[in-house]
Amino acid sequence: MADNILVFYGSYRADRMGVRLANHVVEGLRSRGADAELVDAKAVDLPMLDRMYKEYPKGTAPAAMEALAGKIRSADAFVFVTGEYNWGPQPGLKNLTDHFLEEWFWRPAAIASYSAGRFSGVRAGTLWHSILSEMGMVVISSTLAVGPISQALNADSEPIGSGGEALQKAFPRFADDLAWWTEAAREQRARKPPPY
Repeated sequence: MADNILVFYGSYRADRMGVRLANHVVEGLRSRGADAELVDAKAVDLPMLDRMYKEYPKGTAPAAMEALAGKIRSADAFVFVTGEYNWGPQPGLKNLTDHFLEEWFWRPAAIASYSAGRFSGVRAGTLWHSILSEMGMVVISSTLAVGPISQALNADSEPIGSGGEALQKAFPRFADDLAWWTEAAREQRARKPPPY
């Protein structure tokens, strides 16, 4: 059975560079046999958080929110591709994730960060670790950090230059780590129902 992995990306900018990394991660996971899908916060276009999915009476949530809730519940694992805005997480990605809670529980998550500069979004990635943990996910220790993004991946999401070489070197361990935790969590959920 192929791992069902959702890859979340959250930039709303007109000239989005991080989508290169999101696409690269999706293709990399697919090449390893996973059923990976990109979830683009801009395309989903949820409103600024007013009510969480669980706060809507059954059957009354907006269609995009309902569809995404179903995808999240059926996923085996998640990857969050995040840029860094003023040392913090992207508001678009944070807004999307905050619409849900129990839907995330008991699955592993991985973080891939990027920036236009040499810090590669690691400050936002570090923040996402605690955010995702609080939301009920097990965050794997392996991360990807890519920067400068425009010098590591071209417009077709293909690795270029020394940054691309570093990404290609880091990706197998990242994917192996996620696959191990994905299998472990799936088998544990099948063996024993989660405690809540």
